[in-house]
Amino acid sequence: MAKGVNKVLLLGNVGKDPEIRSTAGGMTVASFSLATADRQKDAQGNWADKTEWHNLVCFQRTAEVVRDYVKKGTQLFVEGKIQTRSWDDKTSGEKKYKTEILVNELTLLGSKSGGESSGGGYSKSNTASYGGGAPASQPDYADTGITDDDIPF
Repeated sequence: MAKGVNKVLLLGNVGKDPEIRSTAGGMTVASFSLATADRQKDAQGNWADKTEWHNLVCFQRTAEVVRDYVKKGTQLFVEGKIQTRSWDDKTSGEKKYKTEILVNELTLLGSKSGGESSGGGYSKSNTASYGGGAPASQPDYADTGITDDDIPF
């Protein structure tokens, strides 16, 4: 019987500046939200964007990259897995749940607010990949004329 697959691929924009903290053992942890959009027709037949918010968590080197290069509005492509945590609320005694994406790979695609794409300085192209991404010999498509306005969200 198959083990199963837990893999998430997201392309979206960071909702607010990441929260950076360290564990008691000194591990860097970054938490932030990512908005993805899906275009659907509404009841009247008009196209409408539906935004979905995702909670992301990064550890160690990936968290350091987030700390140094990611801010509100940054466009990211992430690969990770879904994890749901549960705990008992101390005040109400209720069981609480939180679903998060544990990020394995992170690719900086630029900033929505800046207008120009910026890759964070680790690559000569406009895309920098972290966590074992594609080799640096990828073709550079920066001069193809695609802008942030071409992205549906």
